[in-house]
Amino acid sequence: MVRANGAVSLRELARVVQTSEVTVRRDVRALEAEGLLDRRHGGAVLPGGFTRESGFPQKSHLATAEKTAIADLAASFVEEGEAIVVGAGTTTQELARRLARIPGLTVVTNSLLVAQALAHANRVEVVMTGGTLRGSNYALVGSGAEQSLQGLRVTRAFLSGSGLTAERGLSTSNMLSSSVDRALVQAAAEIVVLADHTKLGTDTMFQTVPTDLISRLVTDEPPAHADRAGAELQALADQGVRVSVAGTATATGAGAGGTDGAGGGGVGGDGLPPGGRTRRDVPLPGQRRTHGAGPGPGAGPGGPGGPGGQLRGAGSPLGAQETGERARVADLRRR
Repeated sequence: MVRANGAVSLRELARVVQTSEVTVRRDVRALEAEGLLDRRHGGAVLPGGFTRESGFPQKSHLATAEKTAIADLAASFVEEGEAIVVGAGTTTQELARRLARIPGLTVVTNSLLVAQALAHANRVEVVMTGGTLRGSNYALVGSGAEQSLQGLRVTRAFLSGSGLTAERGLSTSNMLSSSVDRALVQAAAEIVVLADHTKLGTDTMFQTVPTDLISRLVTDEPPAHADRAGAELQALADQGVRVSVAGTATATGAGAGGTDGAGGGGVGGDGLPPGGRTRRDVPLPGQRRTHGAGPGPGAGPGGPGGPGGQLRGAGSPLGAQETGERARVADLRRR
């Protein structure tokens, strides 16, 4: 099933072979030890990062709880009246469902799923690219999509992909999708990547966003055994990516307000975004570059929307606070 579809969920495996998910999980672990597949949260994929992209039906069943938490947190960074870009993917589809509640937005997308999620939002304007429909992920790709994005400028882009590493940044398994994603990046002043922990440390064929262009990563907290994901989070932070970790209120005790002042767009005084999710921001160690995105979430001295080209180092007023947050990332990696 994995060879035929690229990915499969444990729930579907258990249904097909008529056994429990506990039994399936044990057998999948044994197959991984033989190098026949790679485990992912809630399922399994073909071994190695350089594989063909899974279709929407398979990806929609993987890491669903994590994608929901990530979407809740990502929506909290969007303010009323913004113009943003939202790329294709199952995680960005979850984000779009939450954007429907934010008035005055203009959302540019090449994803039919994102557009569908926003179709009945009365106070959200949806602008779709042209292009050729790619059925596996319901996205518009090709030269038509890329040309329609020329001359466009928005405050930020929300993108997902097949893998994320500190060395190459965000990547995908499909060449046409990668070209459109690069065009979306060119249209935005700030790049926000949405990636659950199963994608951390995974490298695929076509680079879409190099690490130095990623302003923020919104992810979930890796489980204790996911050493590679924890190490990749630390490496991304070391390279200047602001890491925001989402989780349920019962799973983590962090998230009380964050550290960068990015509380707009639905974050209450208790630091909880819509849906009761907690937020934990991991600021950048040492100096970092901030994108001059203009007013927006975090427009204060430490936010990504601050003065263009601002550098913040350990000697700044927030230096001591950042040192503490670095220790938190290191602790996350150890756990």
